[in-house]
Amino acid sequence: MLLGIDVGGTHTDAVIIDKNGVIASAKVETCQENLIASIDAVLQEIFATGLDRSIRRVNLSTTLTTNAIIEEKLEEVGILTTSGPGLIPATFNFDLGKHFHLLRGAIDHRGSKQQELDETEVREAIKEIKGKGVKVFAVASKFSSRNPEFEETLAAQAAPVADFVTIGHQVSGQLNFPRRLATAYYNAAVWRRYINFTDAVATSFTKFNLKAPLNILKADGGTIDFANSRSKPVETILSGPAASVMGIIALSAISEDAIILDIGGTTTDIAIFAQGTPLLDKDGAGFANRKTSIRAIKTASIGIGGDSLITIDEKGEISVGPQRQGAPLAFSGPALTLIDACNVKGLCSLGDSKKSFSGCGQLAEKISLGALQLADTALTTALKTIHEKSLQLLDEINQKPVYTVAEIIHGQKIVPQKLFIMGAPADVLAPELEKIFSLETIVPKNFAIANAVGAALTRPTMAAELFADTGKKRMFIPALDYKKEIDRSYSLAQAKEDLIRILTEYLKENHYIDKAVPEIEVVTAEEFNMVDDYSISSKSIRVSCQIKPSLETDYLQGEKV
Repeated sequence: MLLGIDVGGTHTDAVIIDKNGVIASAKVETCQENLIASIDAVLQEIFATGLDRSIRRVNLSTTLTTNAIIEEKLEEVGILTTSGPGLIPATFNFDLGKHFHLLRGAIDHRGSKQQELDETEVREAIKEIKGKGVKVFAVASKFSSRNPEFEETLAAQAAPVADFVTIGHQVSGQLNFPRRLATAYYNAAVWRRYINFTDAVATSFTKFNLKAPLNILKADGGTIDFANSRSKPVETILSGPAASVMGIIALSAISEDAIILDIGGTTTDIAIFAQGTPLLDKDGAGFANRKTSIRAIKTASIGIGGDSLITIDEKGEISVGPQRQGAPLAFSGPALTLIDACNVKGLCSLGDSKKSFSGCGQLAEKISLGALQLADTALTTALKTIHEKSLQLLDEINQKPVYTVAEIIHGQKIVPQKLFIMGAPADVLAPELEKIFSLETIVPKNFAIANAVGAALTRPTMAAELFADTGKKRMFIPALDYKKEIDRSYSLAQAKEDLIRILTEYLKENHYIDKAVPEIEVVTAEEFNMVDDYSISSKSIRVSCQIKPSLETDYLQGEKV
């Protein structure tokens, strides 16, 4: 049996799945101030019937790191970085806090040192950061994926005064220095909060006698194991939207271009599928104009959900969201929500509809409208906003080559044929959304717990890059911190073979201990001649590979629509 837990902004869901499908589910309200209490509550509910607890694997989707970044609940980070000539920090928006130190030292594109670190400058920077009470560090150096020496030196010097040090090439092997720097910064900034969370999760699981391996969902639609996530918490950003996408794949047989809506209590997550496959954000996940190197499924979020607050501004304009104050009036909540409007419109009869009518009438009186008129305007406003945001995302995607999780699709415009809707209010809003989108609309079975289903069934993913320079006689796989001396005859074919073999060994030890490693796909394989003193003297080789996002195939086959 598999256990999936999705800690959403409004509700925390859990499902238990075996070869017959979903055999148990639970839903509780999320307490954002105490996510562990939410996990405890949903586990208490799902095991209340005395169900066998022999769980084979637990997958957890959490909003913790995403919310910490969006709400700027970040720990101060001491940043030690070198860039060398030709890079102006302001150009790349290196506004990463008050403890940013750009140090002397330069490594070129071949991994050769052009300027040594200034040891005195490094010591003074660390002393200054320590003096301000900062206890977490991020180190990043330009071209560290070709030569990690500067990052390793800076990390070693910071370690004695730090609780935690993020090393740039270990969180991203890509060449884009600004993104690697931002990734290292965020990783350090959320580390302590994430460690406290994972410690509490471990305690909670012990309390419920759950001994199965635990994995955390990542932004790319895969998972990372619990132990490794503690040093790479930034991998867990945008975990929730990834669970949405994997959930709809688990519950629906999608083969065409499509729009996916996950309507929760607070937000609606939007995704676009090309030929039945989710799209990958080629630029990496980003926050506040800072792009990271974290691979992410392409999604967009909007602050409209079933519990979104209906308000009237000083001009008499009716708005829905992005605020949420709690449950709908129909469920004894504090204020009028979108679900209350649906009750008044006759789209559903949830909770105590009388409370919905009363609250809608009282608010409508402020602008001399009837309750039905207010409800109709609020619903139309919400659906129009979701529709416009979906078209905006589609237009953005169609402006450039499409990167799916499987391949690049050139010169092909995505034209959605179907609309798939999931989330608690999906069945209520689907008929109205079908009208405004003018698309065949599908609400899958288990739509209200689709995220937890997606979380339960998601398999591990990983991407890695290999860099080799035959002139320097050096091969390096940054994501695995693996280095090897090579000879001048080292070839592109050997590089591909090495990367697949070494990554397979790592995955067997860390992710696929009890089962076969899935196929590792080579994404990029490039070889360039290097010219020294007007003659070709060596080769630069770059190979990247990945395990594509996928689901456990032995489950839910009979439940797809």
